[in-house]
Amino acid sequence: MSAVAELPFDAAAGNRVAKRNALVLAMGQALAGGNGSVVTATGGILGAMLAPDKSLATLPISIMVVGTWAGTLPVGFLVRRFGRRSAYQIGAAVGCLAGLIGYTAVIEGSFALYLAATFCAGLYQASHQSYRFAAADTATGDFKGKAVSWVLAGGLFAAFLGPQLVILTKDLMAPYLFAASYLGQAATAVCAVVVLSFIRVRGPYAPVAPGRGRGLAEIARQPRFIVAAACGVASYSLMNLMMTAAPLAMFDCGHSVRNAALGIQWHVLAMYAPSFVTGGLIARFGAISIVAIGLALLAASALVGFDGITVAHFWGALVLLGVGWNFAFVGATTMLLDCYRPEERSKVQSFNDFLIFGTMALGSFASGAMLAHFGWYVVNLVMLPVVGAAAAMLAWLALRERPKIA
Repeated sequence: MSAVAELPFDAAAGNRVAKRNALVLAMGQALAGGNGSVVTATGGILGAMLAPDKSLATLPISIMVVGTWAGTLPVGFLVRRFGRRSAYQIGAAVGCLAGLIGYTAVIEGSFALYLAATFCAGLYQASHQSYRFAAADTATGDFKGKAVSWVLAGGLFAAFLGPQLVILTKDLMAPYLFAASYLGQAATAVCAVVVLSFIRVRGPYAPVAPGRGRGLAEIARQPRFIVAAACGVASYSLMNLMMTAAPLAMFDCGHSVRNAALGIQWHVLAMYAPSFVTGGLIARFGAISIVAIGLALLAASALVGFDGITVAHFWGALVLLGVGWNFAFVGATTMLLDCYRPEERSKVQSFNDFLIFGTMALGSFASGAMLAHFGWYVVNLVMLPVVGAAAAMLAWLALRERPKIA
């Protein structure tokens, strides 16, 4: 019997498993999202305090993205070797380690140790970013988009958890700013380990037998895969570019740490709140249309950010950025689900995330130097040509698939 032999499930049973796992994974996403929010809200500020050069201020967040990139393929391996439940629990354990190292780095005033903490936070992020695929494993075609959006809806709680954790704990261990915040981050990761134990495994999920499934190169040549991956890369990279720079830009413009943290809170809220309706919108209007709306909102975010540097401008840009990311990324993920067979899913999902977070890593490294040398305006300006390129590819695919669209 094949190593991926699974129990037969009819469509209704498969959707019931998908709904249960989506609920569990949404809770895990909520807890894991707090991990990223803590690093995003504090990374630039702590980087400016600990780094030997101010142009390295956003390097901790960039290193988190590198950790995410580095973790994508190992997560795929762990899923194939041990199953999703164990793989995701290992990821959450690494998230706990990230919080403990971050706490130690703040106490010791060590920039190198803080980079190690954010790298581990990135490994955790690589794990929870693949939650969106897990709920869709057993879902029927019509329910896949909803399963993805339901899992991402768990990030709605993260919109409050991470920033509020920072606001409530930032001064608890004075004079060590944010030290207690990283202990709180570790505690939320421990809670995630417990929650993830309730994932229902649909059967053995081990390596695929040799010779089964198409090669990755053949899959990646599909026009739909190319456009889905390109839109996923563009939406996530641009979101991260602006989100990484925004807290430090607000701080540099004279706004308070509280306003910067609240800006990230509104941004994360805008990222995940639309997930309650995104899946339904995709089912009604199609993934391509929703991705197009998302790209338009990303462009609008850049224009608002370019228009001024008041708190309202920063918050408005971050809200538009979050909603635009949700529509574009959930839509692109749903498009990707149509590009592979069940036996190909793990390698395709890992490869897609490898592309996304590799590009994000490059953008994150550029954001710190861009902000330091050219300012907030240029950060917003560079978003527009990337959005334009992704939109052109999406329009090409829509024209190509027009006869297939009802």
